[in-house]
Amino acid sequence: MSSPGSRRNSCRAVACGNRASSEGNTRRRGSSVSYLSSGAQAEDLSVSLSQPIITITFRFLLAVDLWLSKRLGVCACEESAWGSIRPLVRLVEFSGHVVPWLIGTVYTLLCRQSVVEQEIMLNLFLALTLDLLLVRAVKTLVRRRTPAQNRSDILSAFFVERYSFPSGHASRAAMCARFFLAQLVETASMRVLVVSWAALVSLSRLLLARHYVTDVGFGLAMGYCQYSLVERLWVTWDCLQEVLLMRLRESFDRAYSGLWTVDWKL
Repeated sequence: MSSPGSRRNSCRAVACGNRASSEGNTRRRGSSVSYLSSGAQAEDLSVSLSQPIITITFRFLLAVDLWLSKRLGVCACEESAWGSIRPLVRLVEFSGHVVPWLIGTVYTLLCRQSVVEQEIMLNLFLALTLDLLLVRAVKTLVRRRTPAQNRSDILSAFFVERYSFPSGHASRAAMCARFFLAQLVETASMRVLVVSWAALVSLSRLLLARHYVTDVGFGLAMGYCQYSLVERLWVTWDCLQEVLLMRLRESFDRAYSGLWTVDWKL
């Protein structure tokens, strides 16, 4: 017969053996899982590398765009790094909105007495309308969502759009800056002021996390090219008067022919 001490030692030995075997099985399972995970990662990497070089480059540039846009959004909210200057940045942003530009252009067009100034304001109004329509069309076609850290307040909730590509503020700033440099601005100091304003408006969209870097870049290029189109389709005041008189004459002719037909029927 075995003593109680030997029985206890044998039970401890069995328990230690079972524990060691379970730890061994766990290590084997862990090694197999790690092996499978590493194999899966290698498989995913091989799939990504098997894609075309254009797709890989596009995804890399998109990742850089997202990272850089997130780093520049330092005024996205009051708790951001530069949240204290957010009201000033929002003021710069509002200076590039389409509503004050349309109202100011129409008011100047109606108040100016010179034919040359009225012609310039008329083409500026047509340029702003063209920019608004083109930006809206591209945004509807691309449908790129705004950055996730974009936060709108009570005032800007009426102006913030769902889609971000391209930046309407950037395209409008570039188009108006080139328009002013070609038609209105003559001194060097005013030229520097106009270019600085366009740059600050575009930068405000990044600081407030309204757009990505590519949105602003494409908007600037789009606005720069829009003025070339406006310059080619420049509407003179005499041409506008001729078109209006022609339309008015056609409407009178239609009304007169309708009255003549009514008299014959009677």
